[in-house]
Amino acid sequence: MLEAFASSDKGCVRRNNEDCWLILAHLGLYVVADGMGGARAGEHASRLTVDTVAEIVESAPSLNSQVLLRAVEEANRRVREASRSDPSLQGMGTTLVAALVVDDRLHIASVGDSRAYLLDDDGFRAITDDQTWVNEVGRPLGLDEESLRTHPMRHVLTMAIGASTPLAVNYYSVKLKHRPVVLICSDGLHGVVEGTRIESILRGGRNGVSLQESCSRLVEAAREAGGPDNITVLLVRKPE
Repeated sequence: MLEAFASSDKGCVRRNNEDCWLILAHLGLYVVADGMGGARAGEHASRLTVDTVAEIVESAPSLNSQVLLRAVEEANRRVREASRSDPSLQGMGTTLVAALVVDDRLHIASVGDSRAYLLDDDGFRAITDDQTWVNEVGRPLGLDEESLRTHPMRHVLTMAIGASTPLAVNYYSVKLKHRPVVLICSDGLHGVVEGTRIESILRGGRNGVSLQESCSRLVEAAREAGGPDNITVLLVRKPE
């Protein structure tokens, strides 16, 4: 039986928390969305996206990767429709990482720059690739990491829920091996906390520290680093 826990914090700068998360353990569904848009539009986009993914997956007769991808496409359609019908929501969007565990396999659909990581016997690594200017344009151009950290385009997404149709969704499938820990997070964590620090905290979770405590430590690490954005972390663990 998988264990899961999540925590979200508005950070040290933002007035509102536009991130949204979901755990449906009975379905093996775990979702994090990081909204964007004026006023509270980002909050609306992330909530609508998470609710839509949950609705589609819950109503599916069987669970598989196609159900997950269909749920993401439907979320994109509904966000775009809401944005067109309400001027106050115009231009809203959200990132998304939706993970579905079926048997011993982790299926992930990703849009934008929220991330999923995995820690297991093979080590610590990112599962997802960011859909950002830095990752898809800057690095292929050969810009060094120091330049990319300060580049004016460093925060620009190349894809988001609500941004376009057809939607480019990154899909990943990973086998869950011995005692894995999965982290799904918004860029309020991975954008400010070094990977080595994240890994160290996750190793504590793999070695007996509660998921609640691990989530708290990850959020606090982001706040200690300045907390410039909303911080959401969701942990999934398969114990012995």
